[in-house]
Amino acid sequence: MPTSGRLIGGLLAGLILVALPRTGLAQAPGGPPPAVTVAKPIVKDVVEYDDFTGRFEAADSVDIRARVSGYLEKVAFQDGAIVKKGDLLFVIDRRPYKAALDQAQSSIASNQAKLTFAQGDLERAQSLQKTGNIAEQLVDQRRQNYTSARADLDNSDAILRNAQLNYDFTEVRAPLSGRISRKLISEGNIVNANDTLLTTIVSLDPIYFYFDVDERSYLAYSRMATAEKQAGHQVPSAVRVGLTDERTAKRPGTLDFLDNRIDQSSGTIRARATVPNGDLFLVPGLFGTIQITGSPLHRGVLIPDEAVATDQDRRIVWVVAEDGTVTSRVIRLGPKIDGYRLVRDGLKGDETIVIAGLQRIRGGAKVTPQLKELPADRS
Repeated sequence: MPTSGRLIGGLLAGLILVALPRTGLAQAPGGPPPAVTVAKPIVKDVVEYDDFTGRFEAADSVDIRARVSGYLEKVAFQDGAIVKKGDLLFVIDRRPYKAALDQAQSSIASNQAKLTFAQGDLERAQSLQKTGNIAEQLVDQRRQNYTSARADLDNSDAILRNAQLNYDFTEVRAPLSGRISRKLISEGNIVNANDTLLTTIVSLDPIYFYFDVDERSYLAYSRMATAEKQAGHQVPSAVRVGLTDERTAKRPGTLDFLDNRIDQSSGTIRARATVPNGDLFLVPGLFGTIQITGSPLHRGVLIPDEAVATDQDRRIVWVVAEDGTVTSRVIRLGPKIDGYRLVRDGLKGDETIVIAGLQRIRGGAKVTPQLKELPADRS
C-alpha cells in the first residue's frame, strides 16, 4: 500500500512538471500590439473608365457568287488564306463565252461595213439631190438605210460589251482584301449565276467591335459630352479594347457609331468602335472587353484592393490614428485605375490605412504600424 501511494504521487508530480512549460508559453497579458503594414493612399488626377463586353465583327463581309453559269474549271486560292482585292479566286469554263465574244466581234465588223456602205450611198444621193438628178424618195430610202445600219452597229456594240462582260465574269476575283474561307464547291461542279455560293471573304484591318450600353450609362455619357462641349472641350472618342485572356485592355480604338434608338426589350443601345488590326490577330466573332471614358479628369483617391475589408454588405478600410488606434471607415468603391481601386467616398487621401495584416486587427485596439510607400502605378 505505501508503494502504491508513492507511485501515484510520482505520476502526479510528473504531470505537473509537464504542464508547467506549456503555461509559460502563453502570451502574457499586456504584450506589444500586433504589427501591420500601413500606407498612405495614392492621390492624383484620374479619368474613370467603364468596362463593357462585346464582340468583334468584320468591317466588310462578302459572299462570293459567280455572275455567269457554267462548269467550275479552277479554284485559285488556298483555304483560309489572306487575299488581296483583285486576286483570282475561281475560273469558270470560258469556252462558250469566248465563242459568244468572237461572234459579237464578227457582227461588229459586218455591221461596220454595212454602215460605211450606207453612209457613202447617202452622201452620193445627197450630192445628186443638189443638181436634181435623183428622186427625193430615193434619197429618203438611202437615209433610212444609213440610219438602220447605224442602229444595227450600235446594237452589235451593246452585244459585244455584254459578251465581253460575261467573258470577264468567268474569272471570279476578290472584291476586297481580307481572309477567305474554304471553297464551298469543287472543280467540275456546275455553277449557277448569282445563286451558287462559292466562298466568303471578311476584311480584318480595321475590325469593328460592337457592344451594348445600358440606359443609365448612356444618360451619364450624354450629360458628360454635353458638359464637355459647353466647356469648349473635345468629347473623348478614344477607347481601349482587350481580349478575354488579357488582364488589361491595351489595344487602341475609336468610337465611331451609336445607334439611333434604345432597344425596348433590353434597355440598351448598340455602339461600335473601330480597332486597328495590323497584325491580323483579331478575327470576327471573338469576345472582348472595351474601356470607355466614364468621367472627366478629376482628383481621385486610390487604394490597393487588399486594403478593403467586408462588413456585412459594406466595404470598409482600417484607418490608423497617430497613437496606433485603428477604426473602421465605410467607403464607396469605383473602378480600378493603374492597378488600384478608386474610392468614390469615405477617404480624403491624407489618412493612413492598413494594407496588410487585417486579420490581426480589432476595432478600437492599437497596432504597431509599419509604413510602406505605394508606387504611383502598379498595373
